[in-house]
Amino acid sequence: MRKLVTLLLVLVISAYNGLVAFAQDAAAETAAEGPGGYQLIKKYFIDGDPVWMAPVLLCLILGLAFCIERIITLNIASANTDKLLERINDELKTGNLDGAMEVCKATQGPAASTLYEGLKNAKDGPEAVEKAIVSYGSVQMGLLERGLVWISLFIALAPMLGFLGTVIGMIQAFDKIEAVGDISPTVVAGGIKVALLTTVFGLISAIILQLFYNYIISKIDSITGSMEDASIGIMDILAANNIFKK
Repeated sequence: MRKLVTLLLVLVISAYNGLVAFAQDAAAETAAEGPGGYQLIKKYFIDGDPVWMAPVLLCLILGLAFCIERIITLNIASANTDKLLERINDELKTGNLDGAMEVCKATQGPAASTLYEGLKNAKDGPEAVEKAIVSYGSVQMGLLERGLVWISLFIALAPMLGFLGTVIGMIQAFDKIEAVGDISPTVVAGGIKVALLTTVFGLISAIILQLFYNYIISKIDSITGSMEDASIGIMDILAANNIFKK
């Protein structure tokens, strides 16, 4: 565990240094090239001070990485439970409990894994099946929600880092006012610009991650609903095929 944390810290520090270096290298390119869309983004990134913009961008990149991983995993976990129950019912009509279990083993997703645990305890009665489904279903729910806490962290962290840059920018503006002894717009414009840009980038990052987060939550709710329907359906199928009486 300690090695994993150390590796993660090294990756984060390396990514941060890379982002700062990218921003510094891009400054010359932005000055030389026209104000295209990509160049405009780079310009604002540099104007907002890479020291404060890079952590916000890092939160966005890491948050998107977790979101993409969850979306891919959940899409793989999604299964047509109606067809799965039909195949299980076909096997149980002939009394082939082992065949029904093999159908579950051959199907990807938490619903199939949960039904497999229920079928494995079918000979012990309906209470054992229900207990196995509830227990293993809770385990599968934990697996579905894995990584969400990190996405929530980056959603909260990105705007906070942006606001931190805002405060630092305002402090810089007041420092210049104190040093110059003048409140002219040219004196405070730089600090205020940094303040506004870091806030904007922090909020944009949080909005993007929030959209992905809500989609992931809705996907988990859909899979959970399918698992609950499948759990009720398997009890009816086992009872209809007199598996409990054997």
